[in-house]
Amino acid sequence: MDALSDVLRVVRLRGGVFLHAEFAAPWCVSSHLGEEERRVLTKGAEHLVLYHYVVEGRLLAQVPGETPVAIEAGEVVILPHNHIHLLGSTLDLTPVPTRQVMSVTPGGGFWTARHGGNGERTRIVCGFLGCDRLDGNPLTERLPPLLRFDIRQGSAAAWMRSSLEFAADEVAANRAGSETVLAKLSELLFIETLRRYVEGLPDEHTGWLAGLKDPFVSRALSLLHTQIADEWTVESLGREVGLSRSALTDRFARLIGEPPMRYLARWRIQVAAHHLRNSEMSLARIGEQVGYKSEAAFNRAFKRSLGFPPATWRNNLYKVE
Repeated sequence: MDALSDVLRVVRLRGGVFLHAEFAAPWCVSSHLGEEERRVLTKGAEHLVLYHYVVEGRLLAQVPGETPVAIEAGEVVILPHNHIHLLGSTLDLTPVPTRQVMSVTPGGGFWTARHGGNGERTRIVCGFLGCDRLDGNPLTERLPPLLRFDIRQGSAAAWMRSSLEFAADEVAANRAGSETVLAKLSELLFIETLRRYVEGLPDEHTGWLAGLKDPFVSRALSLLHTQIADEWTVESLGREVGLSRSALTDRFARLIGEPPMRYLARWRIQVAAHHLRNSEMSLARIGEQVGYKSEAAFNRAFKRSLGFPPATWRNNLYKVE
């Protein structure tokens, strides 16, 4: 398993499509999935990633404080942090909250929205990804508040475009089994977006995703993720990737922001928290799986990182409603 796949596994992606919207110029809406929507849509996810696929027409998208981005038919805008954002034919109008123009389709399951004037029509499909808490997870540390993804280009363009057009039809028709199909489509869309984002990063960019582009750091990340319980040292890791101890440390720290062994220690705690939340494994077994030779060592490391012993964390803190 590569490092990106491992991180995606730990955050437990599960997605879907929830809204088919038709707008006519002039229009402007503010969009955000709040706590109530999170509970209804994801049944327990702690974090939401929101996306909009433009089926027809065009729009402007903006996270307040950021530069507006023009999105055309065949493009997707993704909000990795679920920030409140504006969509519209123009952003000069007073925005209307999307929940004020949404209605439930007959039979339930999806919402529809219609809003605006008599001008150019824009049709979008809105979806989401629910996942476990992302605090401290390397995946989103450097993701911008808004990602633009053109599915008209690239090797995956044809199937992505046809799949999202299929999603639009599924939402409109509310067919039986649609939720399962659309959940998988949302996951694939997000993963393909991350791949494209990594491929397009400039060489001077730093951060975890930038590390996936570097052959040595990417190999090191893959080893640390796939063999998390091994007794790694910087020397042994360097031998595996073909760099000296100092060269690997410098290269890894410059891109990832911390030395390899500190990164490994943080990731072990992330994986341990994943097991505590989602399994009934004993503390000793979890500690062993992530590389601690004794339960006492695991307890000390977990408390040092998250502020509480693992048993307390499991029993009293991060229970999903």
